[in-house]
Amino acid sequence: MTWHVDEQDLRAYARGELAAPLLWSADTHLMSCGHCRATLASVSDPAALDVGWERLDAELDVPRRGVFEALLVRLGVADHVARLLTATPVLRRSWLAAVVFLLVTTVGVVYTADSPALFLALAPLLPLAGVALSYGPALDPTYEMAVVSPVHGFRLLMIRTVAVLAAVLGLNGLATLALPAYGLRALAWLLPALALTATGLALTPRLGPVLAPSLVGGAWVVLLVAAERAGDGPLVPFTAVGQGAAAAVAALAVGLLFLVRDRFDVFHRSSV
Repeated sequence: MTWHVDEQDLRAYARGELAAPLLWSADTHLMSCGHCRATLASVSDPAALDVGWERLDAELDVPRRGVFEALLVRLGVADHVARLLTATPVLRRSWLAAVVFLLVTTVGVVYTADSPALFLALAPLLPLAGVALSYGPALDPTYEMAVVSPVHGFRLLMIRTVAVLAAVLGLNGLATLALPAYGLRALAWLLPALALTATGLALTPRLGPVLAPSLVGGAWVVLLVAAERAGDGPLVPFTAVGQGAAAAVAALAVGLLFLVRDRFDVFHRSSV
């Protein structure tokens, strides 16, 4: 060794007062210098030194926040909520890129066919699919962590649902702006989307996080096929009557979801 840590710095190190980058330099040096370790032992209280090492280990082992998680924390979101949000599977770039590609392709087909029917049929399914993929033991990589955490199952589901709806409805809204020629008709997907998502959530405690949205989505497809065969005009779900029915279904599903909110805690803890 051609140099040694100054004794004053070793005293500060022992008290846990040595700041970076001197702290990092001292750590590295102490691992290979017996002389400085002996000096440190002579100027420090053994109990205080153990506390310092534990503090250092805790700082080195703490998980690094991603960009999105750090942004949420800066905006005032609690640490554990930010972690649950950023761990949502459908907020990954692969899922969002797939949704963007699907919407762009659909908008292109609408311009080619000069009819918004395909976009209106697809847009309500995206939030439903996103919610289905964001919760459950088969799909959520952090599901076991959520089960053992002191978080109500319904609250966890609502946190994930809000994240999904904010992302998917935002992308749907941008796609709607690309269809200005259709005016308010291009927004006819919104109420069905809320109705499908709320219904899928309300059925989840009984049918599970995959089967419930699958059945709701299948019923939506069957309804559209039947409406298309019934006449040549606008599809019934996108008429004034259909929009009113979608609003009523959404309201009923939200009420049912509130009534069964306690079952989510039993459901997600018994699914492992």
